[in-house]
Amino acid sequence: MSEFWLSFVPLFVAVDAIGTLPLFLGLTEGMPRHVVRRIVIESVLTAGVVAILFLFGGRELLRLLGITIADFMVAGGILIFVIAMSDVITSGKPENEVDRRNPGAVPLGVPLIAGPAVLTTSILLLDTYGAVPTATALVANIAIAGLVFLFGNGLNLVLGSAGARIISKIANLLLAAIAVMMIRRGMIMLLTEMPLSP
Repeated sequence: MSEFWLSFVPLFVAVDAIGTLPLFLGLTEGMPRHVVRRIVIESVLTAGVVAILFLFGGRELLRLLGITIADFMVAGGILIFVIAMSDVITSGKPENEVDRRNPGAVPLGVPLIAGPAVLTTSILLLDTYGAVPTATALVANIAIAGLVFLFGNGLNLVLGSAGARIISKIANLLLAAIAVMMIRRGMIMLLTEMPLSP
């Protein structure tokens, strides 16, 4: 049980469901409750499948493709930055825009729930505490993220569209800054991995 909690806490920080909640509120603004529930289910299932597959096959897959964790951090950071800035700059969000982007799978499921931080942390925890505690903690945190999103839908109804939009704009600015930090860390890792010139 101690191995579970030692795995749970780092993954809880990495998933950061509370930090993702404002973006969820913005993406689901004005949607019917059954659509929001479907998006939550899609995001949780997508994140769960990707995270578990990466947990047990991530290192081999990345090695096979020649992709490093640093590459993954840079790519994920760029995607998050583009999404965040597009929501900050636009004055409104058309109802069909979210449908085209399918926010349940992307960006909520991947990379916001099961992003580079979660995937990297899970692999490190796998080596330290074993498969069962790490996988259990991973599934538990993804389920918690789903519950936070469901609560967020209720919060959206309480705040109204204007309140949710304000929270979304502010949060997307912070999210863009986090994306820049992720890109910066990935670039630093890439630079340190480069061989020095003779």
